[in-house]
Amino acid sequence: MTDQHPSPAAFNQQVIEEFRANGGAVGGMFEGAPLVLLTTTGARTGRPRTNPAVYAYDGTRILVFASNAGGPRHPDWYRNLLADPRVTVEAAAGGGAVETYAATAVPLVGAERDRLYQEQCDRDPAFSAYQAGTTRVIPVVALHRLDLSDRERNRALAAYLSRVHRELREELAVLRQEVDAGLAVQAPAAPHDPVRPAPSLGKRLAVHCLAFCDSLHTHHTGEDGAFTVFETQFPRLAPVIARLREEHRTVARVLHDIEALLARLSSRTAAGDAETLRTELARLSAELEAHFSREEQYLLPALTGDDGGSLAT
Repeated sequence: MTDQHPSPAAFNQQVIEEFRANGGAVGGMFEGAPLVLLTTTGARTGRPRTNPAVYAYDGTRILVFASNAGGPRHPDWYRNLLADPRVTVEAAAGGGAVETYAATAVPLVGAERDRLYQEQCDRDPAFSAYQAGTTRVIPVVALHRLDLSDRERNRALAAYLSRVHRELREELAVLRQEVDAGLAVQAPAAPHDPVRPAPSLGKRLAVHCLAFCDSLHTHHTGEDGAFTVFETQFPRLAPVIARLREEHRTVARVLHDIEALLARLSSRTAAGDAETLRTELARLSAELEAHFSREEQYLLPALTGDDGGSLAT
């Protein structure tokens, strides 16, 4: 009888699910280890990627170590954060809860890296073995929690949020136009003629739609982490943040339905599927517009200080 071992991806997913279900506690080989979940943006795919990582506190920041168990290559999450240093951290918050917050990743270099890696080796000798087992220098990464106390940084964040909203609105509008155009091509020439779908409609739309869904997934994952910081910095926004979180869940359900539909469109193109895609994109557009408008009504003024002090503390 052969032992069945899960793939690395399946093993990671088991750890992630156990972590979230048990307030940051996991068993097995990681039992008792200080773990966080680190969500980065895939450097190639643009999709959110979540991985467990051992951490240590260093003042107000936390450190993670790209050991990859001493493997010859840096872990994917490290390459991802080099491409985009904005990350989302999930950490045990006590009482069975998990805190989610946004952070900026900064790889450390030189003497600071060496000192902090040695401190980790002193805490956990496995890290000495990891470094001895590879020729690469194992990176040490500092995670700095998003800080909304700097007015200039907040204005830059507000500008970034506005730009992302504009780009996502424009991209969704283009998608809807493509579906409308595709369905017009599919229209039968006479009332009793069978519908003949355009051969390229399914594949083309699947690629475009999935790219849009990936972008929206990534944006909302980052926002979920930032919402915790908003609640701390702007306590009066707590009811708004709670509603925005619920809207994220609603949008996630719509995206799930669209992605399931795209799986069918990628293998066969049927007029009914394309028509359903048009309906689902209209549903997504309505949900997103309400969500974006709420963020722009409440979050942007808090960031820019244009709310007259009614929201900020």
